[in-house]
Amino acid sequence: GCDPLSQTQRSRLQHRRARINQQINKEMRMRAGAENLFRATSNNKVRETVALELSFVNSNLQLLKEELEDEAVHVPMIPLGLKETKDVDFTVPLQDFILEHYGEEVSLYDGEIKELTELRQAMRTPSRTQEGLELLMEYYNQLFYLDQRFFRALAFEKGSVLFNLGSLHTQMGARQDRAFNYLKDNFSNAPSLDMSGPSLGMLVRLMVAQVQECVFERVTLATRDATFTSLLRLAQEAAQVSEVYSLAQQTMSQPPVENYVPFPWLSTVQVKAEHFSALSHYYTATALCDHARKAHLRRAVMRHEEAMRVHGLCKVLRKMDILQDVLALTHRRSLDKYSGLDREDDFHETSEAPDIQPQTQQKPDVTPPDFTAVQVTDIFQRLGPLSVFNARARLGPERRVCLQRGEGGLGLTLRGDSPVLVAGVLPGGCAAQLSQGDKENTRQRLLIGGNKGQSSASLLNWHRKKKREGGGASRRLGSTFSLSLGSLRDTESMY
Repeated sequence: GCDPLSQTQRSRLQHRRARINQQINKEMRMRAGAENLFRATSNNKVRETVALELSFVNSNLQLLKEELEDEAVHVPMIPLGLKETKDVDFTVPLQDFILEHYGEEVSLYDGEIKELTELRQAMRTPSRTQEGLELLMEYYNQLFYLDQRFFRALAFEKGSVLFNLGSLHTQMGARQDRAFNYLKDNFSNAPSLDMSGPSLGMLVRLMVAQVQECVFERVTLATRDATFTSLLRLAQEAAQVSEVYSLAQQTMSQPPVENYVPFPWLSTVQVKAEHFSALSHYYTATALCDHARKAHLRRAVMRHEEAMRVHGLCKVLRKMDILQDVLALTHRRSLDKYSGLDREDDFHETSEAPDIQPQTQQKPDVTPPDFTAVQVTDIFQRLGPLSVFNARARLGPERRVCLQRGEGGLGLTLRGDSPVLVAGVLPGGCAAQLSQGDKENTRQRLLIGGNKGQSSASLLNWHRKKKREGGGASRRLGSTFSLSLGSLRDTESMY
């Protein structure tokens, strides 16, 4: 990741956005609580106090939104800021869990804990490159193993990484909506408003609209001739962009998103919906002639003027010289063409131009992120196979059992690869101290003492797997042993 201590303009902007959003979330929670109290109480004095508190909260919200407006948009496209997180020290919780659950020496895993901490620290400040995207995906994949190894609820951590993955894509201008769509479909009960279903749905529509705008720009650059077919295709592409921006605008205007979306976002989306609608009528008028041409040009001029009016209502957009120049240029171009057709001796009333049917040659494909593209290795793989040594396996304390081979053998059946499983024990045999379901320790090979030159005091180290609650069925000798996250191979050895 990037150096977190380097204060670039982008990082300072990101910190300010995160701080303002946290304050907005706090004020909205206070407002919701005050509104509930106002509805629930019948005491007039309490209602007056709550009403006064509500006025202060609403005033603070308005000030915070105005402050966010100054930080929200600085380019014609709308990029999203990354969710910020603080430093987290995993050392003590992980060491306690390794000692209590797995019975391992905690000092042996200091390297793994340090590696995980460094990976999370780097993930906080990803570079805006392909390497930054791969870093986020690597950490997300590593969270899968961490969730299986330890008793921790990592859903919010996973969701935040996915959100940052989508935000980083928006800042790079490619595949913006995919991570947001995946997050919306796979995570529920969001602890923050920006990760709720309505908010993510709004972001998906916004990103799809911006992708569709990029498609229109590419078609415009590739169209080198002004033939009838080419101009009509440009008109339909522009109408498609206007339609998807109109859908995004409708989503932004629905509660609870409308109270959270920065006003410059809403203004930008509305301006673009009007702007591309005007372009669709302009290209249609250029392709047509005479009376129908004049009708579409007049409607194009009206749409351009509406876009400029909405643009003038937002002080943040007024500072964007690039957007203002584009709107003025396209308006003047349509107005010049219309003025050339508007003759003084033409007394025919101009009919109303119909809407342009939106159509595109390439719709954005919304596909989930491919996490398999970034291969990772379980940092805590030395704890043992994940299918056996995980947080959900109820492992008892380590026991040492000394077995001496008798004339009839040890009297036990082993199954699977290392760590092997005690599949069955013969009553009265040398292995009577063991039980079905005992498991070999991860760091020790199975050593059995024999009669010829081998020590009869060889030790077997075992982890005993306790029965789950509600799972009281006993296992017969030779029965198949399966685990929730995998299974051992069907190989048996009788000793």
